[in-house]
Amino acid sequence: MAAIGFMQILDSAIINTSLPTMARAFGVAPIDLSLAVTAYVLAAAAASPLANWLSDRFGARDVLVAALAAFTLSSVWCALCQTLPELIVARVVQGVGGALLLPVGTAVVMRRAARADFVRATALMVWPALMAPIVGPVLGGFITEHLSWRWNFWLNLPLGICGLLAILKLVPNERGDDVRRLDVVGFLLCAASLTALLAGFQRSAEAGGERIVALAMIGLGGLLGVAAVRHLRRHPEPLLSLAALSRPSLGYAFHPGGLYRVLFSAAPFLLPLWFQLGFGLSPAAAGLWVLVYFVGNLGIKFITTPLMRRFGFRSVLVGDGVLVALSMVACALVGSLDRPFVVVVILLFAGSVRSVQLTTLTTLAFADVPGAERGNASNLIAMMQQATQAAGVAVAAFSLSALQIAMGRDDIGLPELQGTFWIMAVLALAGAIAALRVPDAFGREVSGAGGR
Repeated sequence: MAAIGFMQILDSAIINTSLPTMARAFGVAPIDLSLAVTAYVLAAAAASPLANWLSDRFGARDVLVAALAAFTLSSVWCALCQTLPELIVARVVQGVGGALLLPVGTAVVMRRAARADFVRATALMVWPALMAPIVGPVLGGFITEHLSWRWNFWLNLPLGICGLLAILKLVPNERGDDVRRLDVVGFLLCAASLTALLAGFQRSAEAGGERIVALAMIGLGGLLGVAAVRHLRRHPEPLLSLAALSRPSLGYAFHPGGLYRVLFSAAPFLLPLWFQLGFGLSPAAAGLWVLVYFVGNLGIKFITTPLMRRFGFRSVLVGDGVLVALSMVACALVGSLDRPFVVVVILLFAGSVRSVQLTTLTTLAFADVPGAERGNASNLIAMMQQATQAAGVAVAAFSLSALQIAMGRDDIGLPELQGTFWIMAVLALAGAIAALRVPDAFGREVSGAGGR
């Protein structure tokens, strides 16, 4: 499951590096290629509510095989595309396949893992989210420069074949005990809500009338979300059971977890801008600096599990949340790169505390969820992650735009970026305060902290 997640995240990281070259190949403006990125995101959002129902109806292994096959074959299609409209259609198919991989794969692992093994299982599943952003831009840039942007998509073919073989050999074809009819209304409401929210978040940083449209889409998405929740609670056989949301662990995963995930998705967006717009570095040089941040993500992994076992979920969420806030403050106080060693330490520190918090939140989410409910829980968490990832970029972009207007500046520079880091610090501190509601003894069976 970790390898499949790595392939999926790597694909997204790679394509962003290739957009200018792809635009020249298709004879369009680089901004037009954003449609290919948006098509993937929105297709994934629309399809993701189906993940648990499909798994219960057809079996987890069959769904994973079909989803990975669709993702892999559509990657080949992307590599062969000759026009932008054709690429957009291929990315839609790729998004549908990708939408099913993470929630179904996570549910397979969590259903079969004992609670005492959650920490170890989560650590294995989280590493793709930490590793792929490191490898993606570097690998994508190298392939695009020395081979062709098309090879970024061809790369998924051998990875997909290996993944398919592993699924067929290792994953049991588990089905739900109670196969229900498809709740079409619930699916349409969930899909429309997620699609409207994500589309609105992606456009919210644009100026003028576009921002009004974006805010209207966010409002519409919110209303559709409320309607979806009401429908799912009342329907006798809902597409997604919301019973798991009554579990405290899911409540903690959504809040303060949602606040932290907004912050974590904003950081990879802000850091390249920090070095390019704030300090005037080239994209390549900025990429090397950002690499330090993601090295910090990985470097701390070997002590994340001992931290949870020693201190428990609450102490780690609160204490590390304060450290996340301090790391954002440290970034805000950097005025130049005259002392590169200090900046390296700050980036390593910021990446490390982000990694600890992300692993802790992911483990906490399933701490008291029974095996029968973990499929629905995995689906709900995946949907939440999609929304908060889009929201994180939107919040950061909106902050930069608002500060630019408030400061009366023509371009975004270091002052706006520093101000946005301060806002991120406040967000992290709010998450740490919200984490105080987690009981001190909660989840000790999972974290192992009870044995200290």
